[in-house]
Amino acid sequence: MSLARRDLLRRTLIGAGAVATGACRGADTSLAAEADAGTYDPYERVDLGRTGLKVSRVGFGTGMRGGNRQSNQTRLGKKGFETLLRESYDRGVRYFDLADMYGTHPFIPGALGKLPRDSYVLLTKIWVRKGGIPEPERPDADVVVERFRKELQTDVIDLVLIHCMTDADWNVKQRKQMDILADLKAKGVIRAHGVSIHSLPALEACATEPWVDSVNARINAYGAKMDDRDPEKVAAVLARIRAAGKGVVGMKLVGEGTFRDDEEKKNKSIEFVLRRGLADTMAVGYENLAELDDFARRVRQVKRA
Repeated sequence: MSLARRDLLRRTLIGAGAVATGACRGADTSLAAEADAGTYDPYERVDLGRTGLKVSRVGFGTGMRGGNRQSNQTRLGKKGFETLLRESYDRGVRYFDLADMYGTHPFIPGALGKLPRDSYVLLTKIWVRKGGIPEPERPDADVVVERFRKELQTDVIDLVLIHCMTDADWNVKQRKQMDILADLKAKGVIRAHGVSIHSLPALEACATEPWVDSVNARINAYGAKMDDRDPEKVAAVLARIRAAGKGVVGMKLVGEGTFRDDEEKKNKSIEFVLRRGLADTMAVGYENLAELDDFARRVRQVKRA
């Protein structure tokens, strides 16, 4: 049985059980919407640009309020965070967004280590800026990636990004690390490389930089916690990046929690990104299963463009 077929069967069985017993552990039971071909399946595996990676449309971001190797997810504790990761996988999440800065690597083996490694995608990020992580040293990417592999207990990391670039000429300043990551990709140590962006000028550089396989970019309908307060400017650049065949991971869909409790803004932001095709996948920092189920339900309600 193919992996895709097993995923579909698993989700069908989970959903049937939830309908029969009521909302199990807060699980979403709106299966009719998922079955509607005219809407988006949050757990459908889609291409991340031309990287060759297949990711779930809804991903798990692990860096809510992240810094110095901590985040709201790590503050759940080992059991709490690992359980949340595994149960998110059981829901259908197949893309996990990590970073050295968040300190989330050590939780992956306990949560996902016994599952088929090719059944999910791990993205992580190297930190080259001042601050952000406890030690002042910034070893080159090959040294850092080797540590990442040990922490994640994996031979190959699917996607490695240079974290939090803001300069318009980041692709000049970071050329040494870019070349090292390209060499690691050629050797099969990583499958793809890219950048996490935190300014509009830095994002614009991604559209024409051949080295970029995939971009993590902040996008929502209201400009909350974004690289530019004008979503239309960001959307225009993302359209160019996607047209160039690069992957796009959408971040800050809920404005880093800014409109966590605003039903209209959550719905509009998700629709804004999906219907305009601004991202392949969306990474959201869920802190419990109810938040994941809520986001997935809203994705299912969006009519395809």
